[in-house]
Amino acid sequence: MKLRWISFLAIASLWSCSNSSDNYVDPYANVKATFGTSIDLDNLANYANQTIPNYITRDNTAGNPISDKGATLGRVLFYDKNLSSNNTVSCANCHQQINAFSDTNVASVGVNGTTGRHAMRLINARFAIENKFFWDERAATLEFQTTQPIRNHNEMGYSGANGDEDFSNLVTKLSNLGYYKELFKFVYGTEEITESKIQLALAQFVRSIQSFDSKYDTGRAQVTADNQPFPNFTNQENQGKQLFMAPPQFDASGSRTGGGVGCAGCHAAPEFDIAPNSGNNGIIGVLGGTGIDITNTRAPSLRDIVKQDGTLNGPLMHTGVFTSLQTVIGHYGNINIAPGNTNLDPKLRPNGFGQQLNLTAPEVNALMAFLKTLSGTNVYVDTKWSNPFPN
Repeated sequence: MKLRWISFLAIASLWSCSNSSDNYVDPYANVKATFGTSIDLDNLANYANQTIPNYITRDNTAGNPISDKGATLGRVLFYDKNLSSNNTVSCANCHQQINAFSDTNVASVGVNGTTGRHAMRLINARFAIENKFFWDERAATLEFQTTQPIRNHNEMGYSGANGDEDFSNLVTKLSNLGYYKELFKFVYGTEEITESKIQLALAQFVRSIQSFDSKYDTGRAQVTADNQPFPNFTNQENQGKQLFMAPPQFDASGSRTGGGVGCAGCHAAPEFDIAPNSGNNGIIGVLGGTGIDITNTRAPSLRDIVKQDGTLNGPLMHTGVFTSLQTVIGHYGNINIAPGNTNLDPKLRPNGFGQQLNLTAPEVNALMAFLKTLSGTNVYVDTKWSNPFPN
């Protein structure tokens, strides 16, 4: 009996030693050392189950549903400068939270030059009915889009051409970082890093960036349809909303004779994203170059064009040619069909003529007032979309 008791004590002692804090290996030690309290893998931020208004019905998530784990990894990848060839540029350099995930520069600065087009806002990308991405729609999915800037020589420098290393070199580089070993195992069950896994995580993070706390959303929740006056709007804002929603009436030469101005024909409420199969909007310049480019038919949601104080979140259009809402409205008010522009949206050329909206000053002011109601506040400050790396 005594020998059995001694044996039990010895086994208990060995178990205690093998499980003591001195021998414990934290599987997420590198994550904790790198990010401190900005990422807590035991208490993840809510990406997967955010509140979405019941009037929002579009969703292009398809086969890559947002998870708290995947979007957390996506957040790290989005802000990590190690994804560029010289460790100086991240996705967030061109898509800044403070500017609705766009850039105040006309062209964003990359590792070997500047971007070929202005950085598009990423607000509510999940809720776009148009599934293609980039201004010229060359990416069939958001997943494919996410790694194309990394593979671009000018932007992040892993092109595999012009003296660049290729994407496999980036995978090797990330595989040697302890926090990625831990994060990829946390999300996917294995430390193995692939481009597909990077794409899935980045797309989940981008799709999680949503903005539904605007004055528009407060009003829309109080009515059953967008064509009803919003109780929380001023008369001017309601006038602007009506102008935005209602189609115009044109004479035989494309001059507006009545109705609204038809913005919703391309940017339908309540998502305000671009309609699929749209043509270009008459802006056919080439950023930093000569000639024309008629392929730019994509656009971001009109939500959060401006901050709530009315400040633009960067210049507008793929060339950054407009720096105020007034100049944008002026462009649509007087469309000139430029020589060679065979891809102008049909809605902008009624009866074959460039539309002339004949806007009055009160109408312009009302449209601007309405567009400002589409901006929220949370998207600019929510820490789950912020830089997790220490400054």
